[in-house]
Amino acid sequence: MNKINFGNLILVLVTFLTLCDCQDKKDVTDKIKLWPEIEPFQSGYLKVSDIHEIYFELCGNPKGKPVFVIHGGPGIGCSPYMRQFFNPDKFLIVLHDQRGAGKSRPNAEIRENTTQNLVEDIEQLRQKLGLEKIILFGGSWGSTLSLAYAEKYPENVSGMVLRGIWFGSKEESDNPLRVIPLFFPEMYKSVTDALPDSVLSLNDENVLKLLQNENLAVRDKYARLLSRYEYKACGLNITDKYLDEYYGSEKNSAEIYTTTLFEYYYLFNGCFFEEDQLLRDAYKIQSIPTVIINGRYDMECPPVAAYKLHKKLPLSKLIIVEEAGHLASEKPIEKELLKAMQDFE
Repeated sequence: MNKINFGNLILVLVTFLTLCDCQDKKDVTDKIKLWPEIEPFQSGYLKVSDIHEIYFELCGNPKGKPVFVIHGGPGIGCSPYMRQFFNPDKFLIVLHDQRGAGKSRPNAEIRENTTQNLVEDIEQLRQKLGLEKIILFGGSWGSTLSLAYAEKYPENVSGMVLRGIWFGSKEESDNPLRVIPLFFPEMYKSVTDALPDSVLSLNDENVLKLLQNENLAVRDKYARLLSRYEYKACGLNITDKYLDEYYGSEKNSAEIYTTTLFEYYYLFNGCFFEEDQLLRDAYKIQSIPTVIINGRYDMECPPVAAYKLHKKLPLSKLIIVEEAGHLASEKPIEKELLKAMQDFE
């Protein structure tokens, strides 16, 4: 009879227990899902200037911890999907469409529309609702605006969950010209070939003039062209079929135009920041607990910005999500956002 090799037996047992533990953790992760769809219990408009009224809605528990959803773009607006990241029994979920976006009035209006205006709109809404400290939940441009608000009003912020960090710097603003073409050269070539001779490159200010053309067909054509180019680079598995359906649908025209117009309007105005302002002033928010989430392969907001922010904030937690790009709807990122909000319950 062969003698038992206890060393090998122990190795087998340790391996088995490790695999079981990993499987348990995977099972827990797999069970993390979006909260059920809910409807607002209150909605309305807040007049924030002589020109602008912003749309807002409240969901969840009226007495819960207030969390402000700061949408991206700029210009995208909020959606019912954004309500589903939060336990409706634990949180008062506050969503609003930024000036000129979504249901806010007037649509696509760039007058009196600066980052500073948007920061003050958040503060006006907080005061209107009679709230004290709020949690900020924002991705991409929403992370930018969240940081800008927190640095202006750190005493009003109890925590932040930020995805796809973007500081609005000149270097970052050149990503469609500098980073995306490295991975999508054929798309970059097709876009630049389709632009008129008056536009020398994607960072030519004549792009903004194209998007403000009085001919609606002309401006919509170029809005779709520019938007599709960037959106293709946002996720790891965005198919041409999906893009054909989204950009071929007339019902999406207003959203496509507004987001493209606002993006270039803000980019060509330096997002109304001093260079490196947000990172420079990060010392003002060092005491705010922050979860920073970034896709490893985010073409729009490469993870280097998330890493830099994490190094500035001693109370922050950095999560680089493997097998993910830019979109909150990518399942690995979606799960991390849900887990982050569980930590704030």
